[in-house]
Amino acid sequence: MLAYAPSEVSAFGVSAVSSIFADRSHLGFPRLDFAVCTDQPGILSTGLGMLLPVEHGPEAMANADLIIVLPTDRRPLSLSQAVSTAIVDAFHRGALIAAYCSGSFLLAETGLLDGLRAATNRRLSGHLAQRHPTITVETDVLYVDEGQMITGAGAAAGIDMCLHLLRREHGAAVSNAVAREWMLAPRRESGQTQYVPSPSEIGTRSHADDEDTRLADLLVWARTRLNQPMTVNELAKQALMSSRTFARRFRAATGTTPHAWLTDQRLDLAEELLATTTLSIQEITGQVGLRSNAVLRAQFIKRHGIPPTAYRQNRDTPASKDHVGESQEVVGR
Repeated sequence: MLAYAPSEVSAFGVSAVSSIFADRSHLGFPRLDFAVCTDQPGILSTGLGMLLPVEHGPEAMANADLIIVLPTDRRPLSLSQAVSTAIVDAFHRGALIAAYCSGSFLLAETGLLDGLRAATNRRLSGHLAQRHPTITVETDVLYVDEGQMITGAGAAAGIDMCLHLLRREHGAAVSNAVAREWMLAPRRESGQTQYVPSPSEIGTRSHADDEDTRLADLLVWARTRLNQPMTVNELAKQALMSSRTFARRFRAATGTTPHAWLTDQRLDLAEELLATTTLSIQEITGQVGLRSNAVLRAQFIKRHGIPPTAYRQNRDTPASKDHVGESQEVVGR
């Protein structure tokens, strides 16, 4: 994994990305190799004036399977031809390309985001849309996954984007472990909004803040009870809201519906159990609160294109062999 650091790179960005993609193979997770490159190897100044020694230039992108373009305080936002060419070549070679905040604006300069959806810092979204009219700029989301191209919003959303990449490429067990290190929620949905209150809302923030607190508590509460059935009415009651208010506030906070959110949380937990335990498929189905092995299988194929057994084997964990009877799964049962 390689991070491209332009001059006046965000010091927080370098720290966050290097920590999230640090090697944790000693804990039994896949080995990750992290490096930083810049336009010219040498001493790079960050946006805070700190000096950062960087050993690699754009040529390092030729061997990277993931490249993240970090944000910068430098203006104007532009890429050198050498860096742009290296990113484009890496893309055509099959590497994943990601960027967030002002880094998304830099990535747009390569032309690789043309015709796609993209996220960036809210303050830059209008400028990005004006300069690159073929890009659909999503102004109110945390990150956008377009397959080989992934972009994120402001600084904190870069962490969400990186956790999403870890989850997508290495499974929920890895991303959840990193989230625990950072004392973060394992997942904030990509559709969750970058919330900025309007002037008319300022006077009502006390009530809204109380609802936000109750909703945050509810999400924690629900994650500890995924093995139990939960209806929208029950969730609303737990949050001390009417069903109508709850549905509206839930979508505003997560960008999705309670049902879809619960399904995602259950699948995240199933991924972690598949990667870190020898529990049978039937036992995992019960622990994550899905109705049957067939439902778990269908949801896994929808998310990953493969059934749970293949997902476990692909993760190459000690739990790669399941209990006897797992092969009894029947499609459509």
